[in-house]
Amino acid sequence: MNPIQERRSFLKTLVFGLGTMSISDLEPAFAKKTPARKLKIGHTCITWATFPPKTGQDETTLEPALTDISAQGFWSFETFPEVLDNWDQRGLLAPLIAKYGVPLRSAYITGNLVDPSKRKDEIARITQLCKVVQKYQGTYIVLAPNGVTRETYNFQEHRADIVSALNDYAAAVTDMGFKTGLHQHTGTCIESRDEVYAVMGEVNTKNLKFAPDVGQLQKGGADAAQVVKDFLPLVTHMHLKDYKGWQYYSGYCPVGMGTVDIPAILDMVEGAGQNPDVMVELDPSLKDGPMSPLETVKTTKAYLEKLGYKFQT
Repeated sequence: MNPIQERRSFLKTLVFGLGTMSISDLEPAFAKKTPARKLKIGHTCITWATFPPKTGQDETTLEPALTDISAQGFWSFETFPEVLDNWDQRGLLAPLIAKYGVPLRSAYITGNLVDPSKRKDEIARITQLCKVVQKYQGTYIVLAPNGVTRETYNFQEHRADIVSALNDYAAAVTDMGFKTGLHQHTGTCIESRDEVYAVMGEVNTKNLKFAPDVGQLQKGGADAAQVVKDFLPLVTHMHLKDYKGWQYYSGYCPVGMGTVDIPAILDMVEGAGQNPDVMVELDPSLKDGPMSPLETVKTTKAYLEKLGYKFQT
């Protein structure tokens, strides 16, 4: 029997055993190769409602977040430096990180970009927050804009101050040895596609790179994949988030269930060879959500595994 006949004989035997699949279904699967993936994907902690604690309040959700992130084999985590500082001040952060074995990669800092009178104090605050990230070997600071009332907000009135503030904050952060990038966000002074393009076209990109949230881009009315493509050389960090506009998770959903072209985005950042930090993120919906935080993590992980991504064992 020649090799082609042997292969078809094997396929027929396999089809007989599986019952419902045809040879035409199986043959492409044998020929298809999953592309090699280099990115080691992490996870942010807000899915567990891990936000900066209020004054005098103990932060309690960081451990459940690290429990699930570690159990599912994600490579690193991101949270707010205020959360890190809360645990560090109580002497609990180092043992917690050691217990779960997931390293800190990045921290999310919101800075006031529209009020120049607060600039000096903001630089001091951001610098102080960076110190705890530095203490625990984090390498990236995600710079986010402050919230505004979008209905009355005029971007052009604040454009120069936004650019100037970002340049000052990025310089302070990079002087401490971190990488940093702009993280646009809905409900803030940098939300829309045009605002992103305007700001990124004027800031000093020697210090400030681009750290998009692709779900937030989609929710804000942009084609997230196109924005990533246009700024690909500057993409050094990313929140990998999907969006479907339903009533849960602020409209977001586990990766692979929404409208964001996740495969195209990941293919682009893989092909660019810059090895950016990629952090899965999903907003919390703990009381009435259709899935627990762990279930959403498992759903996203399964989707990413189908795309060829590996996780720690």
